[in-house]
Amino acid sequence: VQLAEAGGGLVQPGGSRRRSCTAPGSIFNIVSMGWHRQGPGKPRELVATLNSGHVTNSAESVKGRFTISRDNAKNAVYLQMNSLKPEGTAVYYCYARLYQTNRSTFGDYWGQGTQVTVSS
Repeated sequence: VQLAEAGGGLVQPGGSRRRSCTAPGSIFNIVSMGWHRQGPGKPRELVATLNSGHVTNSAESVKGRFTISRDNAKNAVYLQMNSLKPEGTAVYYCYARLYQTNRSTFGDYWGQGTQVTVSS
């Protein structure tokens, strides 16, 4: 199962960037989906997640600046990152917990990760 990520690269401090992550459709239902990140020399941490009940969970450091949303028709989740700070420089990984309907099983999946660098 592959999660398709898009959006990343170099951003100036105070700038914005939108990330997207798409899970395969048809036999997979999204239980929860979102992003984690890992900065240089730091452990991987939660950024924001959104579950099937539209309940969000996000890190204190991004509240008020990052917004997570979803498009059920596309099995996609979006992360709008505003007012980016240099400490936000990290590899951002998409994460999804999916329910596979034809097997009645749950699985946890990660995207390949994309570098976001916040620098002038």
